[in-house]
Amino acid sequence: MLEINNLYKNYGQKEAVKDLSLTVRPGEIYGFLGHNGAGKTTTIKVCTGLIKPTSGSVNICGYDIVKQPIEAKRQFGYVPDNPYLYDKLTGREFLDAVSDIYMKDRRSDAVARRDELLEKMQMTADADKLIGSYSHGMRRKITLCAALLHAPPVIFLDEPTSGLDASSAKVAKDLFRELADNGSSVLLTTHVLEIVERICDRIGIIFEGKLIAEGTFEELKQRYEKPGSTLEDIYLNLTETSRGEAV
Repeated sequence: MLEINNLYKNYGQKEAVKDLSLTVRPGEIYGFLGHNGAGKTTTIKVCTGLIKPTSGSVNICGYDIVKQPIEAKRQFGYVPDNPYLYDKLTGREFLDAVSDIYMKDRRSDAVARRDELLEKMQMTADADKLIGSYSHGMRRKITLCAALLHAPPVIFLDEPTSGLDASSAKVAKDLFRELADNGSSVLLTTHVLEIVERICDRIGIIFEGKLIAEGTFEELKQRYEKPGSTLEDIYLNLTETSRGEAV
């Protein structure tokens, strides 16, 4: 489970995240929506321990990311928007290095899981090529394989389908759903609202660092728009209303 409580993150005088509280339950995909600069990536960076919060707390499976960083980091997988990869390793070598961190005592399971993910992401034929030779889409695929390798209880996905073709994006979405159905808590950011409509159990909308709406798609439709509205209609209505109130 992921629990964010009264989270603030300031950069100088700018409040990037303001009093954010949300929970992603086991078995749930939580779609975290917002415009560029709304605070989505900052929130994920705090949750994963890349930056420290100004105040508030993040608990991952009961471990505080600031007070218990090692224990907390063992509990999650992370797909960043702009991943850093080791260009002089092959894809297979990179995944083996990741499995040595998370699955050292389960080597046979790690190899089987690695090969399963490579096949699902259509990367088997390219697994022994250097990562430095990979296209943007291939780098995204190998990052997804690495994040999902140990089937972590919490998963952070920051624009995970960016750069993927339609076939690979479908495979990735199915993997996210499979992990959630097996009990993982998944926090997903994306600009592709169709993905959120299709696979997310609950949705949170952040605007200028504040959570302005939260609920299932059906709850948001009933609360903020007409029953036949799309998520795009709801999102634009809420953000435009919040923008007007902020002026």
